[in-house]
Amino acid sequence: MSKIIRAIDSQGLVRVSFIDSRDMVEEARRIHRTSPVATAALGRTLTMTALIGSGMKDKRDTVSVFIKGDGPLGQIVTTATGDGTVKGYVANPAVHLPLKSNGKLDVGGAVGKGSLSITMDLGLKEPYCGQVPLVTGEIAEDFTYYYAKSQQIPTAISLGVLVDTDYSVKQAGGLFVQLMPGCDDETAAIIEKNVTELPPVTTMLEEGMSGDLIVTSVMAGLFFKDLDGAEYNYKCDCSREKIEKALISLGEKELIAMINEDHKAEVTCRFCPEVYKFTEFELIELLKKAKTK
Repeated sequence: MSKIIRAIDSQGLVRVSFIDSRDMVEEARRIHRTSPVATAALGRTLTMTALIGSGMKDKRDTVSVFIKGDGPLGQIVTTATGDGTVKGYVANPAVHLPLKSNGKLDVGGAVGKGSLSITMDLGLKEPYCGQVPLVTGEIAEDFTYYYAKSQQIPTAISLGVLVDTDYSVKQAGGLFVQLMPGCDDETAAIIEKNVTELPPVTTMLEEGMSGDLIVTSVMAGLFFKDLDGAEYNYKCDCSREKIEKALISLGEKELIAMINEDHKAEVTCRFCPEVYKFTEFELIELLKKAKTK
C-alpha cells in the first residue's frame, strides 16, 4: 500500500503531495517482469499518475497518462482512479540499455522523443485532454513541462525509482509541488529554495525520511496544514465482460476471421497477467451482438 501525504500553506498558495510508492511499483514490476530501466520508467509514471489521482474529488473520476516515445520501451500507459487504485504497462518491458556515464539508468534513452498526454474524466460531458512534446523522456521533467505549458501552473516534480541488485524495487517515491494563482514572489522564493536543497526522492527514502518530514521540509518557513491523504494500490479492474466488449468493438470482420481461422480466442490483459479464453461458440455469440450494433 502506497500512502500519499498532502499539505497546503495557510494562504492557499502552495500545495504539496508526497508518495512513498515502493509497494505499488514493486507490484507492477512483479506482474510485468520489467527490466531495471523499464521498472524505472513505468514506476515513475505510475507514481505521478497516483499523485494526480489523489487530487480528484470523486471515486469514479479517472486520470490516464500516455507516454508515446520512439525509444525501445515503446508506449507507457497508466491509469489512476479516485478510489485509490492505479495500473499501467510498458509496451516492451524486457528492454535493457547500458547505464549512463553517471551510473544511472538511461530512462530518457529508453523512452526517446515523442509526446506526453493526460486525459482526465471527471464526470463532465467531455473528458479533459492535454498534450505536450516529451522534453527529456526522464518523466519528471516531462510532467513539469506539461503543467507549465498545458495548465500554466508553476510546478516542481521529483520522481525516483531505485532498483536493487535482484531487480526488485528498493525505493520509489514522488514529490509534487504547485504554486497556485496569486502566489507572491516571497513565498515562491521560499519554496524554490526548499525544493532545490532537497536530495533526490530515493535518497531521502533511503535515509529513512518519512513523508511527513519531506513535506515539512518543503514547507519550511511557511505556516501550513495537512490535507486528507490517500492510499494507492496497484490493482487491475479487468473483467470478462470488459474483454467481451473489446472483442465486439473489433467488428464483424475481425470476429469472423477469429472464428474461421483460429476457432477460438485468447486475450491477455495488458495491465495484469489475467488470460481470458473464448471458444468458437462464444465468439459466434459475440459476432451476433456485433451485428446488432
